[in-house]
Amino acid sequence: MILLSLLFACLFAVVHLGIGWLTFLGRTPRSRWLSGAGGVAVAYVFLHVLPELAEHRSIFAEELGTDEGMAEGVVYSLALIGLVVFYGLERAIKTSRKREMATGQEEAHPAGTFWLHIGSFAAYNVIIGYLLLHREEEGIWSLVIYGIAMALHFVTNDFGLRQDHKARYDHVARWILAGAVLGGWALGSFADLSELSIGFLFAFLAGGVVLNVLKEELPEERESRLWPFVGAAAVYAVLLLSI
Repeated sequence: MILLSLLFACLFAVVHLGIGWLTFLGRTPRSRWLSGAGGVAVAYVFLHVLPELAEHRSIFAEELGTDEGMAEGVVYSLALIGLVVFYGLERAIKTSRKREMATGQEEAHPAGTFWLHIGSFAAYNVIIGYLLLHREEEGIWSLVIYGIAMALHFVTNDFGLRQDHKARYDHVARWILAGAVLGGWALGSFADLSELSIGFLFAFLAGGVVLNVLKEELPEERESRLWPFVGAAAVYAVLLLSI
């Protein structure tokens, strides 16, 4: 199954490199495919990642030397931290855009904002790539549902990043993000973390995924599609509950 995890890592990299070719996604109202991809990612977090973390609370409690309730609180706090971190990044981008509009310069964010944004998502990608190997250890179906959910999440996320950074995304950012996810997979192939550390990474990732999906779906100017989002989430939820 290590080969399958590598194939998913390569698929993630291809999404980063090729998102600009999916020209049919760039329209208003929002493409139903983007809304559907977001629904799949959110369903995965709430029906697979978070319940799995809850099932392992006894292991986390033992590792942390505390009771199960406290251990569970720590794990969910990390999910909240993941959400807050990416909310802060989104606020920084919005503030930068307002400044550009005020000065009539709307083509590129300041270099510092660009590198902060892309550097943070590169770290996010390293985590996602690393966790491919953890999913491989859990069994083939766990790996497949993780791979599908994250590939679709990258479609949604990269579309938003490309809108934010325009030419910089095509010239620089997509290569960094593709390299980061492959680097995460390579890191996971020879660096083993404890089950507690894996749980912490999944918790942080869960918060990040939820925020990054919702920040693409909620803005009024996106004219997002409710029913594709709900329908995709429902279909993937049925799939998750059936395996």
